[in-house]
Amino acid sequence: MLSIAALIGFKQFLPEKIFTETAGTKNVVVDSLMLEAAEGAGNAPVEKDTLSNTKISFTATNGVKFPAETFEDYKGFQHLVAFYEKLLQLEKSQQGNVRIAYFGDSMTDGDMIVKDLRSSLQNRFGGEGVGFVNITSESAPSRSTLSHSFSGNWKTQSYLNVKNPRKPFGINGHVFFTKRDTVNPVWVKYKASKLSHLSSLNNATLFYGRSGNTHAKMQVIIGADTINKKLNAGSLLNTMPVSGGDVKSFKANFIAADSIPFYGFNFDDGRGVHVDNFSNRGNSGLPIATFNTNLMKAFNEKLGYDLIVLHYGTNVLNYGSLNYTWYEKKMSKVVAHLRECFPGVAILIISTADKSSKYGTEMKTDSAVVPLTLAQKRYAVQTESGYVNLYTLMGGNGSMVRWVEDVPAYANKDYTHFNFRGSKKISDLIYNQLNDGYEKYKALRGGKPLPKEPKRDSVFPVAKPVQVTKPILNKPAADSFKPAAQPVKKPLQPAAVKPVKPAIVPAKEIKPKELKPQPAQPVTAPVIKDTANAQ
Repeated sequence: MLSIAALIGFKQFLPEKIFTETAGTKNVVVDSLMLEAAEGAGNAPVEKDTLSNTKISFTATNGVKFPAETFEDYKGFQHLVAFYEKLLQLEKSQQGNVRIAYFGDSMTDGDMIVKDLRSSLQNRFGGEGVGFVNITSESAPSRSTLSHSFSGNWKTQSYLNVKNPRKPFGINGHVFFTKRDTVNPVWVKYKASKLSHLSSLNNATLFYGRSGNTHAKMQVIIGADTINKKLNAGSLLNTMPVSGGDVKSFKANFIAADSIPFYGFNFDDGRGVHVDNFSNRGNSGLPIATFNTNLMKAFNEKLGYDLIVLHYGTNVLNYGSLNYTWYEKKMSKVVAHLRECFPGVAILIISTADKSSKYGTEMKTDSAVVPLTLAQKRYAVQTESGYVNLYTLMGGNGSMVRWVEDVPAYANKDYTHFNFRGSKKISDLIYNQLNDGYEKYKALRGGKPLPKEPKRDSVFPVAKPVQVTKPILNKPAADSFKPAAQPVKKPLQPAAVKPVKPAIVPAKEIKPKELKPQPAQPVTAPVIKDTANAQ
């Protein structure tokens, strides 16, 4: 009784937000660089947005110029022209390939979201193979696009918690070493799935780095056959094909391979579209700035990237103040570094999705979501990158609550991560915006007028009634989400392909001033290991 009385007495002094639904979630961890940056930012107040009323004009690229955009509706299709041109040439000739590197956090863990985007693109433009896969992965048990297992005697270094690795990190943000073991072999095993476009391990190829080791071998076991391959580690980046063609599965034993940095295996048929999923739980995106430029250029020479996607935000929410200027500046440097590592590549920024936290007894959109999406949009504009506002596309204010509580549900009870059903919808939203820009590009390139887009009202109510005047999605499919009041024109599609029809309609962003800052959650930074002299 005394405790209850004390709680009632002190209730008026307690913060509105007491607990979050993501506390204790094993998938929500934070990289050390983000913690350092957030701590250095302090509790600065939210800055006034100087871009909110800006009209953004573009410079023509190869004779193609998209209409000017407002900051509010910014998508940056102009900055994806090089990527769209590669798609167009692929669609016309049915020859060549287009490659996408998709960097993300726990939202894309286990190939979530990415697998559906890959499938949509390969259905339309062709392509076989799952792309680049790590040597080991914490998400291997949950990945449906590939069966992946490995021995326990691998040593892994990740750019999330190691500042100075023994050897440079690979494009996946990891570097793997065999542990000295005279009894147990060091091995990795892959098996193709039965999914469309992923039913074979296409042109399986090992990627590994430089070492003075001249005795290492890879023993490949395919069915009843065993093939021994000598590993020549003389170059900054080396490759070794597993076999002369496609296989269903294989096991690779690594013999006397001490000191050689291994990165992973690549699986693709060399035609159509290929999408590599480089997801890391707890990643804010900032560790990408530690990439070795020369090694990334070597990866690019062998794989050839046309688009880099940066899909982050989950791990940046609720750390520091609601002023995300520090994140905006840091990620701008990340984009600049990526352009140095991958010259000529187009870059697409995907914002954080909605996330709900408990305020009193009610789950609501977290107060940090909108300020973070605005910071992500600002650095997209400033770095001349494309931009997808996932928060508004999934419904805006309060949408995560609806995704969790709808039957069937589209998101998990942590009010942060999507389930397989929701991941498919998110993939459709991203695909449709990319496709919308692609169809506009083809019309501009062909000298045809752009189709006018009809106005429509938002499906879900927000804090203030708004009207979206420039929707980018196809007409939603019929399910538990309500359809828009008026139909939307479908983008041009080849006759043989059925367009993807997501079931969600965007709502307008809420201005940051409508949200009240909440206290930051305490975080304990992970231990950072310095292994520079651990040769």
